[in-house]
Amino acid sequence: MMATTHALAGVVLAVVVAAVFPESAAGATPLPVLAAALGGLFPDFDLYAGHRKTLHFPVYFSALAAPALLVAAFAPTTLTLSVALFLASAALHSVMDAFGGGLELKPWLGTSERAVYSHYHKRWIPPRRWIRYDGAPEDLLAAGVFALPAIYAFDGLVQTGVFVALGVSAVYVLLRKPMVVAAQTAVDAMPENVVERMPERFVEDFR
Repeated sequence: MMATTHALAGVVLAVVVAAVFPESAAGATPLPVLAAALGGLFPDFDLYAGHRKTLHFPVYFSALAAPALLVAAFAPTTLTLSVALFLASAALHSVMDAFGGGLELKPWLGTSERAVYSHYHKRWIPPRRWIRYDGAPEDLLAAGVFALPAIYAFDGLVQTGVFVALGVSAVYVLLRKPMVVAAQTAVDAMPENVVERMPERFVEDFR
């Protein structure tokens, strides 16, 4: 799924917290909401180094999020809520990746059986492909669904950020396959000795 979809899913968690604890920092300051969005993005910071393995922890993030949410429930401060929402969003991202496509440059072909790595189980979790690939039309639909609660619950900077995320998502969906075509053309035009020096992950599907 798109990074923006994950970020918006994290923001939904902040909406839930703000609804359950309306007098808490989640409804008074954008910091917990920002932490939720950042937590939704964080696992994808491993895009260029062991993607969906280096920073994706479906079990361990969940194990850390549970006590953090408990602490935040009893002491809902800006700090406790921000930490809890960051961890919960990162856990949600790691779990959600199993519902999407595989780890491949052309995921619409459905050739990869690696969706996200579980360090606890020491194996790759296979993709369910409920959302066929990041940038698929249904991925944009999911982003839109996740955006609705935040648009309703927040205003100002948070609401603007949600609309920007939706705009970025729409552009990415339009460019997703053309970008791969352009990359394929570029790799085909490169000398073999140059291609051999590139990380295998970025060229394996183009050779």
